[in-house]
Amino acid sequence: MMRGEATRCAAPEAERGRMNKELFGVFGDRDAFTDHRDESEFHTVVEGESVTVGVRDPALGVADRTAVAESDRGVCVVWGEAFTPDAAEADPAAWLLENHVAGNDGALDRLNGSYLAVVEVDGDALVATDPLRSWECFYTDALGPRAFGTDASVFRGLLGDPAPDRTAVLEFLHLGTVLGERTLFESLERVPFDGYLRTASVGEFDRFVYDPQPGDHAAVLADRLDRAIDRRAGYPGRKGLLLSAGQDSRTILAGEPDITECYTVGAPDSQEVAVARRIADQFDADHTVLAPAARYLGDVDCKVPYTQGLRESLHVHHGGYDDELEADTMYHGLLYDTLLKGYFLEWDSKSVLGVEVPQRQLVDDPQPVAELIDTLGFMPEGSDRLADRIAGLFPGLDLDLEDPRAFIADRLQAELAAGRSRVDSAHNAMDLLVLRNQPVTHFRTQLADNYLESFVAIDRELLQWHLETPPEHRHYGTVADALAMMDDRLLEHRPPGRPHRIELLNQIERFARRKLPLVGPIEPAWPDRETLYEEHDLDEKFFPDDRAVRDLPARQKLRANDLRWWLP
Repeated sequence: MMRGEATRCAAPEAERGRMNKELFGVFGDRDAFTDHRDESEFHTVVEGESVTVGVRDPALGVADRTAVAESDRGVCVVWGEAFTPDAAEADPAAWLLENHVAGNDGALDRLNGSYLAVVEVDGDALVATDPLRSWECFYTDALGPRAFGTDASVFRGLLGDPAPDRTAVLEFLHLGTVLGERTLFESLERVPFDGYLRTASVGEFDRFVYDPQPGDHAAVLADRLDRAIDRRAGYPGRKGLLLSAGQDSRTILAGEPDITECYTVGAPDSQEVAVARRIADQFDADHTVLAPAARYLGDVDCKVPYTQGLRESLHVHHGGYDDELEADTMYHGLLYDTLLKGYFLEWDSKSVLGVEVPQRQLVDDPQPVAELIDTLGFMPEGSDRLADRIAGLFPGLDLDLEDPRAFIADRLQAELAAGRSRVDSAHNAMDLLVLRNQPVTHFRTQLADNYLESFVAIDRELLQWHLETPPEHRHYGTVADALAMMDDRLLEHRPPGRPHRIELLNQIERFARRKLPLVGPIEPAWPDRETLYEEHDLDEKFFPDDRAVRDLPARQKLRANDLRWWLP
């Protein structure tokens, strides 16, 4: 697949499929399928006895990517990126169909990657997510036979004028993420985390269950990262990497020697860009800076469709820069922080000379909701007046809440309860809550729709490492040790926020930079959204006639604008 075949900004028309890559199906025959979609929209349409599926993907036929298979017993589609067990030579769809025909119900446990699978044998059809639900699968029973697919905007068009789901709308506005299986619309739902869909039922597998084990966790991680990257090393064309100054994306440079293009979002003179440039030079890759500008926050039509109405578009940092990303295959380090480094866990700290120093020790009595509510995007500085300020944007929609913080806390508590059977501790429950409701997966959805994208962190061996490594060992230090084992050059240029290997020294330097004159602070990794919003007068672009909205923080105004895209 050449890069030019897929690239375009998504168009805003509701009746039009927005994505270059899509899976859409019905639990019914071809006539039921064509009641909703034109076959010419897809590269191929596969019909079984009880399911019909259309597939659009320029990478159809590329090894370890989207594949279809048919036999006299059934049909199968594996959509996305998938790897069969090492001894298997068949493509993922042929392998999965063969195993289901043979009655091997455990085949989905062994399929590796970021995918959706549809398999039917002798008229019994199943739609399955990967263990982390890295692709959303939407479904509705409001169109006749149950329909399912990967693009929420398509269903918005097919459903006509679907009624908003008030709870989901409030979650989106106050948290930036719609939780659980909801969508913005009452008549549209999502297949659950680690879940499946059948003709008239929906349920969950038990592939993602915590089972902590002893071991040399850094050494195991180093080996598994090497293998995960190596599995994804053979893709065609020019290979690019979204490179930050942190630990995560640089691992791919060590494991994938053919990266030629690196891209970093940030001001050209920022600490983030300076370190990323040195890393790219170290591995003989070209480096391009994607400087913040109006398009960083303002190009909503190139970002919002990829949110699926579930997440704020803010996190698609690279969304407005497609014209500068000259690569066919694109890599990134998404989800390393959650899966490998315990970013959302509650770590203990102690005061040293007046400086609060985080410890590599978890608190004894974690408070998941209290710890996560602000980290995940609740903004108390605007939430109390949010409903009043945006009421004019959504007439007829009840947005009033007596206590927004209590509402979000209750919703997070419900999500903790929903994952209880998969966890052994409150610490793992915190990570599971975030993984079930990842606020940033649309970052890769945009990449995957415009490039041949590879999702390293979701490798089956790395998910297993996450589930088997006790939470107290999932931290920055373990990953640093693993990186040193992979390539002793990887931490030669340290992240700006962690210039020293000893955490106490990092905290002391941060403290000194805050207090001492003529010494600049350690800069955040991402551009300041409030500053950019004001510099480019986005109030005038987004809300020229709605002055009440302008009183809100920039992030909440961006959420309101995203929501208006979905609820015109």
